[in-house]
Amino acid sequence: MPKKATSPRAAKAASKVLRSKSTGKASKTAAGSALVQREKKK
Repeated sequence: MPKKATSPRAAKAASKVLRSKSTGKASKTAAGSALVQREKKK
């Protein structure tokens, strides 16, 4: 089974959500989860 990772585009969007002061807790939790699944740079 191939490993699934968050795309760079999705990671950038998740980062914006986490930095925004107007987003809710659920959105920030989902964004944090997406960033955790991001592929590590080599």
